[in-house]
Amino acid sequence: MSDNALHDAFFALHHGLPRQGPGSDATSRRLLVAAGPLPARARVLDLGCGPGRSALLLAAEAGAQVTAVDLHQPFLDELRQSADARGLGDAIRTVRADMADLPFPDGSFDLVWAESSAYAIGFDTALDSWRRLLAPGGRLVLTECEWTAEPSAAARAFWDRHYRLRTTAENGAAASRAGYTILAVRRQPGSDWDEYYGPLAARAAAADPEAPGMAEALAATREEIAMRREHGAEYGYTGYVLRPADPRRPTRPETAATPRPSGS
Repeated sequence: MSDNALHDAFFALHHGLPRQGPGSDATSRRLLVAAGPLPARARVLDLGCGPGRSALLLAAEAGAQVTAVDLHQPFLDELRQSADARGLGDAIRTVRADMADLPFPDGSFDLVWAESSAYAIGFDTALDSWRRLLAPGGRLVLTECEWTAEPSAAARAFWDRHYRLRTTAENGAAASRAGYTILAVRRQPGSDWDEYYGPLAARAAAADPEAPGMAEALAATREEIAMRREHGAEYGYTGYVLRPADPRRPTRPETAATPRPSGS
C-alpha cells in the first residue's frame, strides 16, 4: 500500500465532516470572549482551518476579516462554498499554505487562531513561529491536547506513538519562555470530543474497507476513538489565550508555569 493511498483514505473519511478536531461553537465563543475586544474589521488568521467552522464564526460574529489557511485544498474549497452561501464571501480569504512556512509579513494580524491544529507543527514551534505575525496588541488563541490526570500506561503508550502530551503547567511554562503573557486558560468540555468523534464514527461505519488504504485508516480511527472512550478522563484539549509580553515588563517563567484552567 502506498502512502498516497493511506493519505487519500484518511481524507475520504474526514471530507464533509463538520469538524476536523474536538471543538464546538460554544468553546470558540468562550475563547473569543477571553481574547478581549478586537479592532473593527479585525485581521484574523485561522491556521489549520479545515472546512472552516471557526473561520465562519469569527467572520459572522466578530466581524473579522479572516484569512483561513490549510494545506488540504478540498477543505478550503468547502469553506469557500460555505462562506459564499452565508454571505461571508468578502470576509473570508482562503490560502493554501504550510503552517510552518507562512507567507505573511510580520505584524499582519490582530488575532492568530488555531483550534486543534498546532499539533501539526508542535506547540513550541507554533508559539515561536507565529509570534511574529501579531500586530501590536495582538492575541494568539490556540488549543492543545494535554494530560489532565496521571496517565495510564496504555494512554501514555498510545500518545507517545503519535504526539507527546504535556500538562497545563508544562505548556504554560513553554508559553512564558516563548515570550507570552497568559491571558486565559480554558479547559474544553468532553462534549467537544463528541462533536468530532460522533460524525467520524458514523462515517467510519459506512466506509468501504476494501477501498485502497481504507482498512488501515479505519483501524487507526477506531483505535483513536476507543482510546478516548476508555481513557478520556486522562487527557483533553485546553485553550490558551496569549499576548506577547511587554518587553519592558518580562514575564518570569515561574509566574506562568502553573496556569489554572477554568471550565470543565
